[in-house]
Amino acid sequence: MLPALHTMSKNKLLVIVGLLLAVLLVAFLAHRHGNASDSLTAREGMLSLMPEEASAVAYLDLAQLRSSPFLAQLFRWAPRPAPDGEYAQFLEATGFNYETDLDRLALAFHRQPQSSTTFAVAEGRFDRKKIEAYGAKFASLKTADGKTLFAVPMSGSSRKAFFTFLRDDRIAWATDSSCFFQKPSSTSSAEWNEHFSRVAGTPVFAVLRQDSGAAAALSQAPGELHSPQLAALLAQLQWISISAKSEGNLLRVGMEGESLAEPTVHQLKELLSGLVVLAQMGLNDPKTRKQLDPALRKGYLELLQSADIQQVDRGTSKSVRVVFDVTQKLLESAQNSSAADPATPLR
Repeated sequence: MLPALHTMSKNKLLVIVGLLLAVLLVAFLAHRHGNASDSLTAREGMLSLMPEEASAVAYLDLAQLRSSPFLAQLFRWAPRPAPDGEYAQFLEATGFNYETDLDRLALAFHRQPQSSTTFAVAEGRFDRKKIEAYGAKFASLKTADGKTLFAVPMSGSSRKAFFTFLRDDRIAWATDSSCFFQKPSSTSSAEWNEHFSRVAGTPVFAVLRQDSGAAAALSQAPGELHSPQLAALLAQLQWISISAKSEGNLLRVGMEGESLAEPTVHQLKELLSGLVVLAQMGLNDPKTRKQLDPALRKGYLELLQSADIQQVDRGTSKSVRVVFDVTQKLLESAQNSSAADPATPLR
């Protein structure tokens, strides 16, 4: 069990918001309204290209997100870093700008003992001739089906990344050229498709086929975010899904953990319910009331009060589903609090 939250400093509480915002980071980059009517077909097509051996798959429908009032406000709130040198050169050479030209992105990550690979499919508005000319300056080779595969250096590394056009508005990219030469797997993709269907309609989601990555990361978390008990339960899950969807002026975030063992799911549900209660107690502690900005504290309480934790019976497997709402008020309060005290160190 986590220690009482009244021992947590103000900046540590802000970590919670930071974790939520990580899900939406890419959405900050978009502001033009796209054609959402093609989203479903494009989504299915792009996800069908993800390798079945992947450890995790993430999907972002930026065209759909651009029409969201919540995301429009979030985009205005988020910082806008200037492009670095290499990306600035890429922009100048190709005319492609992910802030305006990228509509959808699907990524697959494959964890291996010695290394990890990333495979991505991007859809948007590309100047194919300019982008291929940029890639041709470095190296190119032919794939088995006759496509041209371009190799470009990765920033800050001696390694290369590889990309090819699947069609004029769709590019495939990978950190390993073998991703483009693998034969289609005979293994059924029914499990992936089933989990993708559960997050249908959400423009941002990630589905993880569990190894021990999430649990290991949580086990190494510092201070009040460290929970060996929670990490141990997460390590027993077979699948984890995270999704986010804008509904009016709030963001609805859903998380689901699935296991074949009902006791694991029951213990996880009870632990998460206890953590919510514990967090509310910590925010109502007199010491926290003095340390935390009142508006920010109220925003955290609203988030916790919106949390809905349920156990779901799927027949052969059981799941814990957690749904909660992130409001504009919470984000604005976090921004104002951070700006008012930017140098407060973590204790």
